[in-house]
Amino acid sequence: MKTRSGGHDYEGLSYVADRNFFILDLFNLRSINVSIEDETAWVQTGATLGELYYRIAEKSSTHGFPAGVCPTVGVGGHFSGAGYGNMMRKYGLTVDNIIDAEIVDVNGRLLNRESMGEELFWAITGGGGVSFGVVISYKINLVRVPASVTVFQVRRTSEQNVTDVAYRWLQVADKLDENLFIRMVFDVVNNTNGEKTIRASFPSLFLGNTTTLITIMDQSFPELGLKPSDCQEMNWTQSVLWYYNFPPGSPDSTLLSRTPRSLVHLKRKSDYVKKPISKQGLGFIFKKMVELERPGLTFNPYGGRMAEISEFAKPFPHRAGNIAKIQYALDWNENGVEAANRYINLTRVLHEYMTPFVSKFPREAFLNYRDLDIGVNHNGKNSFLEGTVYGVKYFKETNFKRLVKVKTIVDPDNFFRNEQSIPTLPFLRK
Repeated sequence: MKTRSGGHDYEGLSYVADRNFFILDLFNLRSINVSIEDETAWVQTGATLGELYYRIAEKSSTHGFPAGVCPTVGVGGHFSGAGYGNMMRKYGLTVDNIIDAEIVDVNGRLLNRESMGEELFWAITGGGGVSFGVVISYKINLVRVPASVTVFQVRRTSEQNVTDVAYRWLQVADKLDENLFIRMVFDVVNNTNGEKTIRASFPSLFLGNTTTLITIMDQSFPELGLKPSDCQEMNWTQSVLWYYNFPPGSPDSTLLSRTPRSLVHLKRKSDYVKKPISKQGLGFIFKKMVELERPGLTFNPYGGRMAEISEFAKPFPHRAGNIAKIQYALDWNENGVEAANRYINLTRVLHEYMTPFVSKFPREAFLNYRDLDIGVNHNGKNSFLEGTVYGVKYFKETNFKRLVKVKTIVDPDNFFRNEQSIPTLPFLRK
């Protein structure tokens, strides 16, 4: 059985398999009940993030939720896999703000946090709900956002000292004011002479006004050269639309569309950066990217609230000690296996090249950036060993072992399984 919530499953594990299967599609389970009085909401897993943001905004212009920037992402997978957004340095991840849940277990019982117990609740708030049952809904704590926030997008190319700016970002991005989130995105573009060059983009959200932001940037990150004219103030929902490149002035109702803006083939991978990369290292990376042309790199800054929460508090272990998470991204339009293999291989080559610059033993990865390259489970007699290969990368050893223990108790026959699910302990399997 494949369980699907709202979409955006990077490896298609919720709707693709190499054997016969059926889909339990939750897309109609999408009710959202917002209570501003106690600053909480119940949201069903078939809803999208855009629907959730819209329903919050209907009732309050000073509340939000620290989840992703893409409005068509489904709540079920995003929340259960520890989804993040632009407010994570201030408020942590989705799972750090979940206070209850409803799940149907393998015996068909509908359980809440109290009746499922703390171990299972822990597992489905970051370990992926799909290994443990069918999560129907989550209860979340809303967070406070200013009536007006500030956004900016600054770009630099190789001709504009991109290496110096990127090097400085790696020094400060995780140490900036926790109200400030600055992504760093590298891609390859043509310069004025038509030659391939690296472009760095810095799309950002600041939970405050332009004046305060400029003061912070002048003190902490003057290399970026941010000017007041680069900044725009708007409410938080509009910042989500801005971040996702909707036209200026798009109505909040745009968030309700469940159709992605573009449909392309894609490959994603992930890494974690624990030490600043040297200028020489950045030079090597940029040279490799220009050579490969197509794959892009997005650096998401950590620090702030992310560094304050224990790595054992939730299954998601990537907390203090991480400067940033990297997302490798490549999109293409050509159909067919040959094109797919060619483009996927380019991301693998870049990922391999990045080995010296990222986490080691294990080389960590992010569950919600599903990547079958790092291990596949055939759910046979070697299920536990196969599961350990990717499990330790996603969750590190202690959390992975705890997830396996929970799985073995709640689903001993491994009914809820996919190519990267949590395995059961081998000696307890029937």
